[in-house]
Amino acid sequence: MRRITVLEHITLDGVIQAGGGPEEDRSGGFTYGGWAAPYMDDDAIGAAVKKMLDMPIDLLLGRRTFDIWKTFWPQHGDIWPRVNKATKYVASNTMTSDQWQPSVFLSGDVASKVAELSKAKDRICTFGAAVICSKL
Repeated sequence: MRRITVLEHITLDGVIQAGGGPEEDRSGGFTYGGWAAPYMDDDAIGAAVKKMLDMPIDLLLGRRTFDIWKTFWPQHGDIWPRVNKATKYVASNTMTSDQWQPSVFLSGDVASKVAELSKAKDRICTFGAAVICSKL
């Protein structure tokens, strides 16, 4: 069975949104973007992230995370060479395709579709997808 790994920045009171930068995700009127950056232990986080980035994985992403990543990672494959080759499974009821490939869009009963994904043997990882994480 496939292991789904969640790599997440989260506060003790459950805030996940926009940890990286002030303009990262202002949806819902969120004004605390970049909250995590001043508190990050770069060595510890770097080691954990590098471990994940070096593994052959597929990605399970929410639409917002996908939208943020598709503007960054195609131009920065030297940092994470596997990201552009990984299959990106995107939970979205509004998107059905994108130029950043390979991408597979999951709509409707996403929880059931993720359960089907978990039957494969390869690793799948999700980043920054609070809505997906809450339904796993």
